[in-house]
Amino acid sequence: MLLAAQLSHKQSNDVKIISNFNSAYNLDMTHPKKLPASKLKIQINPSDYSIITQESDTRINQILGQERAQSALDFGVAMQKPGYNIYVMGEPGTGRLSMITNLLTPTSHKQETPPSYAYVENFENTREPVAIEMPADQAHAFCTDITHLIDNLIAIFPTVFESASYQQRKTTLERTFTQQYNSAIDIVELAAKEKSIALFRDTDTITFTPIRDEKVLNEELFNQLPQADRDIFHKDTEELEDLLGDVLIELPQWRRSLVEKNRKLDNATIRAAITPIFKELLERYQNIDHIVTYLSEIKKDLNETIKDLFVQATSLEGLSDNVKKQLLKDQYLPNIIIDNKDSIGVPVIYEPNPTYQNLFGSIEYSNEQGALITTYQKICAGSLHKANGGYLILDAEKLLEYPFVWEGLKRALKSERIEIDSPYSEFGINTVTLKPEVIPLNIKIIIVGSREIYYLLQDHDNEFNEMFRVLADFDYVIPRTKSNMRGFAQRMTQHAQDSGAKPLSKLAVISLLEYSCRLAEHQNRISAHLNDCIEIIGEANLLCKNKEISDKHIQLALNAREYRNGRIADDILNEMLSNTILINTSGTAIGKINGLTVLDVGGTSFGEPSRITVTVYPGSRGIVDIEREAELGLAIHSKGVMILTGYLGYCYAQEFPLAISASIALEQSYGHIDGDSASLAELCCLISALTSTPIKQSFAVTGSINQYGEVQAIGGVNQKIEGFFKLCAARKLTGEQGCIIPKANISNLMLKQEIITAVEEGNFAIYAVSTVDEALAILTGETIGTKNSNGEYPENSLNFKVISRLKAISDLGNDKDHEEEEDEE
Repeated sequence: MLLAAQLSHKQSNDVKIISNFNSAYNLDMTHPKKLPASKLKIQINPSDYSIITQESDTRINQILGQERAQSALDFGVAMQKPGYNIYVMGEPGTGRLSMITNLLTPTSHKQETPPSYAYVENFENTREPVAIEMPADQAHAFCTDITHLIDNLIAIFPTVFESASYQQRKTTLERTFTQQYNSAIDIVELAAKEKSIALFRDTDTITFTPIRDEKVLNEELFNQLPQADRDIFHKDTEELEDLLGDVLIELPQWRRSLVEKNRKLDNATIRAAITPIFKELLERYQNIDHIVTYLSEIKKDLNETIKDLFVQATSLEGLSDNVKKQLLKDQYLPNIIIDNKDSIGVPVIYEPNPTYQNLFGSIEYSNEQGALITTYQKICAGSLHKANGGYLILDAEKLLEYPFVWEGLKRALKSERIEIDSPYSEFGINTVTLKPEVIPLNIKIIIVGSREIYYLLQDHDNEFNEMFRVLADFDYVIPRTKSNMRGFAQRMTQHAQDSGAKPLSKLAVISLLEYSCRLAEHQNRISAHLNDCIEIIGEANLLCKNKEISDKHIQLALNAREYRNGRIADDILNEMLSNTILINTSGTAIGKINGLTVLDVGGTSFGEPSRITVTVYPGSRGIVDIEREAELGLAIHSKGVMILTGYLGYCYAQEFPLAISASIALEQSYGHIDGDSASLAELCCLISALTSTPIKQSFAVTGSINQYGEVQAIGGVNQKIEGFFKLCAARKLTGEQGCIIPKANISNLMLKQEIITAVEEGNFAIYAVSTVDEALAILTGETIGTKNSNGEYPENSLNFKVISRLKAISDLGNDKDHEEEEDEE
């Protein structure tokens, strides 16, 4: 069994000690009275009731009760200078994200929509795609026009090259070349005839064959000729070949000339065909410089592309028009990376998973025959692209969790540009084959995170304060003013409508308000964790069989949740009832007291009583904290125990040395313990053990003390009282049982109705004390005693017994020291 009495740092730091409680609650400081039932829970005035439940058709978009945070957000949004990004600090579950979104959405609609961006091919260097900027509503229109351009190209080509005019001009060029070639060959052929040799043409191959009696000799007949004739033939052939070489020496030049003339013809034909199309596009986008430049580049590149696809592409002759169209799209269709066509104002983007690729963009690859291939078409936008010109909301914890992201974000904000690259390039691992052109960055970053992360970044990152100069601090509680109560009620009813739940009755809204105050642990505060109340609405709606959700359904939902999460609490209660865990709720005992603790187990927390015991014996070892010696007591708990020595010295040992040996233990506790809320109970138990004065076991005590015996506020007061009440009720209430709490915690009381009923009927009591003496008076029933003018306590008072006992222990120690000195002599 694991028990841990834990007082969270947040609770101990943020408890507000309410001044003037003496007059506010009319309590006698010398003889504390039982708290009336009216002080145990929030009391809503009838005059406030109608205001709280007033119906309204107006939707609430402002942040409830967070004026400081609201002001910071308004300032951060209005300040457009670099470095004024926003860190939203607060507890999770307070609805920060939805509140920020609701705040930014109407503001963003009033701002000018930022431009759209697209990546296109860089025809001079395909490794570095070019980014083109265009008005927000022009990106898709431009892509549509490029698609129409491609459709027109498919329709025009290769039809243009099949026209009579083109074919006639092309034939003329080829005929001129053929005539030049044939004229040269004719010279060689005449020379061959004079030597009785025939010249044969087979495409580009020319051969020579001897003639006898006007007949061409084949190889067999040629071999039958006399050797002298054959030698003459070989000699004549060599001379003819030399002549052929001389007359065809300019053949490569003729071919190059033909190719160049054909190229010019093709280019002229292409220009003539596409000029009307581009003229229309250039006129349409004449005011967008990036588009005009890109259209000019397409026009130049089309000369080669069209010839490759429609003129010289013998290997592509079998391709369909659809395939050719796709090839042209892959080469010319813009890849829209930032699309603000449908945006009203500037974008507001929340990135729930800010990995490096999701934030800065990425480049995808396709596998073609085992090789990874990519183009500008596979560049993917990141959240910085999508939110460019507007607002990007990020989660601080996730932002710091992923590698390279935080440094990359700072680099982008500092340089004011978005660069798509590999985060591993700094380590010599280059996984990107493209280097897209950077895009200008104009953005407002809003980071949502905890207080711990904010202070961590502030202390350890020098650049953080330069880039995030606006802090929007969300409190975890909201003042329970009339306006805030009305806003709370409107949000609850508004959520019920939006979620499709049944409508909330007025009593249900009041019940939710009381539950929120209980979460805030304050009668005059509302918890900023509105989601907790929203969850209860959904659970109550499931249990509701009527037309509307009433306060009874809200209470049923709360009871059902407590039952679902209460197995461990019930197990501990059963062990107390079976005396496996020793807790008395009746009778008296010396050196034993019931402390009150809050146990955190998993995702649940609950209050339980815990027995504290103290033993005192002569010596000067001091007060030993057994939990600390066993390394179970944490720092704040150990501090509370150390304060006990200071109190004893201040109140009782002003005229003699304080010499005491005592051991304090939180019995049957096997987990780590923290918090100083047990120090009041420990001191009372210590005095009981020191003076052998019985303590009533029907009480449980919680409270922190200082060295002057003043009782200080603690956290978890409601859970602690309810934990002890549950045990008392299970054993049967006697009317003598109760809890002692700090007076400063009266405003924190938001107890369950069963406890309030028990108090009204006189079966249970709650006392609020401001000093140790008040607690001792209740626990022991004895006269505590106050100092007279001589600084002495009345005889038979408890304080007189304490001084007498401490002096006796001190004298015993002095006598022992004196005897040891005599023995040494």
